[in-house]
Amino acid sequence: MNQIILVTGPARSGKSEWAETLAIQSDKPVVYIATASRDPADQEWLQRIQQHQQRRPPDWVTLEVPEELSDTLAQIPPNTCVLVDSLGTWVANLLSQEEAMWEKTLEEFLETVQLVAADIIFVAEETAWGVVPAYPMGRTFRDRLGGLVRHLGTICEPVYLVTGGHVLNLSLLGSPLSVGDRGLGIGDQGSGIGDAGTRGRGE
Repeated sequence: MNQIILVTGPARSGKSEWAETLAIQSDKPVVYIATASRDPADQEWLQRIQQHQQRRPPDWVTLEVPEELSDTLAQIPPNTCVLVDSLGTWVANLLSQEEAMWEKTLEEFLETVQLVAADIIFVAEETAWGVVPAYPMGRTFRDRLGGLVRHLGTICEPVYLVTGGHVLNLSLLGSPLSVGDRGLGIGDQGSGIGDAGTRGRGE
């Protein structure tokens, strides 16, 4: 039976490295799905991408998928381990979608994930756990990523939180939280204490 694993954590926490370790431990051929788009004008971002590439074993297959994540996952063959890094970047790439379209995209994604025969490891960002962003795009990013991670966490086993130099297995330490009927794209919006938005660029 295949596994669906979620690894979440703040920036620079080591979540990508832990996800890569899990992929190696699967002893299966690994397909690495990078959701980031390359920006030749952003040298610092290109250096981050290069650091990720240098960590990965040379026999891993790498696919660059900024937007069409569901279609790509649906084509992954069985007896494979696919590592998606990261969901925050994927959400950021689709911020131009209207809310109704995003709801449809998310619903299709969650349905696809449960049909894939391969093992899947998702890397997701925790968006700061700070104050609500002061600008609309930041709030949209925060709410969409938070809603995605919450829904995905209910179908993943195990779910890991990487923070403070430690890996925590939330599936062992906690209890699943019902997603309720509040919609797929918007989570707990709050009024002053929530999750601050970021650019969604992984580690």
